[in-house]
Amino acid sequence: MTAHAAANDAGRAPRVFFYVQHLLGIGHLARASRIARALGENGFEVTLVTGGMPVDGFPGPGINHVALPSIAVGDGGFAALVDANGNVVDEAFKADRRDRLLTAYHACQPDVVILEAFPFGRRQVRFELLPLIDAIEKSEPRPLLMTSLRDILQERAKPGRDEETIDLVVRHFDRVLVHGDPAFVRLEDTFPLANQIADRVLYTGLVGAAPADPPAKRYDIVVSAGGGAVGAGLVEAALQASRRLGDIGRWLIITGPNMPQADFERFAAQSAENVELVRFRTDFRSLLTTARLSISQAGYNTVCDILQAGCASVLVPFASGGETEQTARAQRLERLGQAVVVMEEALSAETMASAISRALSAEAEKNVPVLQLDGANRTAEMLRDLLK
Repeated sequence: MTAHAAANDAGRAPRVFFYVQHLLGIGHLARASRIARALGENGFEVTLVTGGMPVDGFPGPGINHVALPSIAVGDGGFAALVDANGNVVDEAFKADRRDRLLTAYHACQPDVVILEAFPFGRRQVRFELLPLIDAIEKSEPRPLLMTSLRDILQERAKPGRDEETIDLVVRHFDRVLVHGDPAFVRLEDTFPLANQIADRVLYTGLVGAAPADPPAKRYDIVVSAGGGAVGAGLVEAALQASRRLGDIGRWLIITGPNMPQADFERFAAQSAENVELVRFRTDFRSLLTTARLSISQAGYNTVCDILQAGCASVLVPFASGGETEQTARAQRLERLGQAVVVMEEALSAETMASAISRALSAEAEKNVPVLQLDGANRTAEMLRDLLK
């Protein structure tokens, strides 16, 4: 008997065990939280397991949350993992996380397990995810196992990685949930072996949030730097551009909670009277609904919020360390006339000011294609159908 058959027999709400590990930004956590919230609103019992540094406001109220001991990437890049104190994690630390994860899984007794990104990403935590998959395969009843992907994947640099991913999907995963609109981008556009698992791929649409109410205070230009750990260049260029462009309205600059304090204080000292600088706002989506222009990186959740609000946008895709995902997204949006792109290596006061002027001048003539943005609720509908 499968786990979902057992749930139906018992007449209980279907249970979802959802694992997400954010390592640098907060995009993965934000998207998973949106999906978890929608699942709960659609009658699922959700346990969301997180393993990154705590972020205020996430995963949000009403979600059963299991927080594993926190890890993040070290200064040496994604290969090195550190704990909350900045110490490189050792084998004992990994074993403790693995055991906590397995304990949470067995306590949940889920009908569906969703692993965010893995095996297409998050290889750094396979020390705990491979044992979890092994436990799933040994479970009686066995839950459905799915992976949850953003619309655009990071290009693989090492040979054999795509083949390894396909092998894991074919052996263990029932479905691949792609949180994107195939009219914008398809899995095969950024994952060359997608045709080998085409029968398991489901497109949910982009995971936008619920429509937001207008904010109490309106800003013309909203600048956001994601989590903030790598956003200093964007914020500095925006501040310099604000002085060059003169009075084009009120600015709000959101640096992100992870921006170093020294950078935040330096930018605060540079801000003019019409510029407000804050670390974090819980009403970001609301702010965009009345803004003329958004200036941001090109992360998945931020782009969803911009598309939903319909404001003009300047995108500065994060591209350090060989990252390709944001660049691919930004360039596709620019080709659709939905953004002006400034690459990180070309970022300056001049290029930012020029991009802002172009984006605002094109604002009135923008023809926005309709993209599916209700991916969270559609994910719930798809799981419900699969469980039937």
